[in-house]
Amino acid sequence: MSYLDEARHLVATATDPEGMIQALMALLRGHLGDPAAGQEPSNLPDGCSDFRVSGGFFLTPDATQLMLVGNSGFPADQERLSIPSDGGDPGRVIATARPLLLADTRGHDGFRQYLKTARMGSAIYAPLPRGGEDKVYGLIIVAALAANSFNEEDLAVLGALALDAAARWEALDGPLWLAEEYHAADAAGRRYVVGTK
Repeated sequence: MSYLDEARHLVATATDPEGMIQALMALLRGHLGDPAAGQEPSNLPDGCSDFRVSGGFFLTPDATQLMLVGNSGFPADQERLSIPSDGGDPGRVIATARPLLLADTRGHDGFRQYLKTARMGSAIYAPLPRGGEDKVYGLIIVAALAANSFNEEDLAVLGALALDAAARWEALDGPLWLAEEYHAADAAGRRYVVGTK
């Protein structure tokens, strides 16, 4: 079974919304992108080794934040990271409902660092469309420390799987789960909100 078939199977058979995003993003983190990019010293900060992160950022009920869900590779204390829904490149994807490729973030002035451990060098973003509407639930991302890790083919794969994930999110009552988790995270003081700087 190819990783694409495995990804579609994970999505189709998921029984809870967060578990579906978690499984999909862990799989894509390991398969998307060119691993050779991380072997080229010019693609990495001095003395660093390549690593990747992935996850979903979902619009909160008040639409002011994007909350990290089903992440893979983020630090444990950023489990419910929340960022402004209109901030940086994630905000751009939300506003346009269009995928985005940043092959090399070093030449992209608008890139904002949300991962607290490093500024990622390459990233792909795909919106999670709401059925029948020109709106989105949020987006999924995969990012690598090494610049030039991702290309248009990676973006196309992420975009295609985002369609499947969005439909399954809706079928599993993802919006209701998100509303409950968002408020629970607030009550427990677990959300780590990143400002707009």
